[in-house]
Amino acid sequence: MRVVALIPARYGATRFPGKLMSKLGAKSVILRTYEAVVNTGLFAEVVVVTDSDIIYEEITTNGGKATKSQKEHECGSDRIAEAAEHIEADIIVNVQGDEPFTKKEPLEKLLSVFSGDDAQDIDLASLMQVLTKVNQIEDPNYVKVVVDKNHYAMFFSRSPIPYPRNMSANPKYYEHIGVYAFRKKALLDFYHTPVTILEDTEKIECLRYLEIGKKIKMVETEYMGIEIDTPEDLEHAKAFIED
Repeated sequence: MRVVALIPARYGATRFPGKLMSKLGAKSVILRTYEAVVNTGLFAEVVVVTDSDIIYEEITTNGGKATKSQKEHECGSDRIAEAAEHIEADIIVNVQGDEPFTKKEPLEKLLSVFSGDDAQDIDLASLMQVLTKVNQIEDPNYVKVVVDKNHYAMFFSRSPIPYPRNMSANPKYYEHIGVYAFRKKALLDFYHTPVTILEDTEKIECLRYLEIGKKIKMVETEYMGIEIDTPEDLEHAKAFIED
């Protein structure tokens, strides 16, 4: 099974433009992310897929692999799917470009589902972690996911799901972490399907997979690192850097 990691890297992020080129110690966020993914040793190839000449040069001049996307894309899955059409792979892993502390263990756990008892039923897999703080559960910047008893995704939302009508039922809330492992066909089916209503409403790309009938296996993890979404996140991350 040939496994390839693709890292979508858009320069003009809405909430924090240019964040991937922000410095964490002596290196940029995107370069640290690329190196962290390579250092897991899990992938036959790691490639940054970007719309930016600046990011492309940052990776390639530091000895890494990068490719320029040829089209404008609404989401990371579309961006990497364009590149994936021309890459030989059985499984394609999407690691976000703003995850400079990416660890081996969660990715290894994610990939293990494709050798499990129900592997033939899985179109793609993704990560989730338990949310316990009320402010995070209610925060629309934290995408929530509900799963069935076999940990297949049922729905994703920026709203608190399930709705806590009866808190004595002791509901568990999961944050969806945007790291995916796709079968190549599932990724390309997504790419060749127009944006769906639920996806457009919530602005959550994985809803398109559910709307076209793909089965998403969710894998629980306890730690993925610090995602750089805001300038405040960047400052928080700097405390963890050891150059």
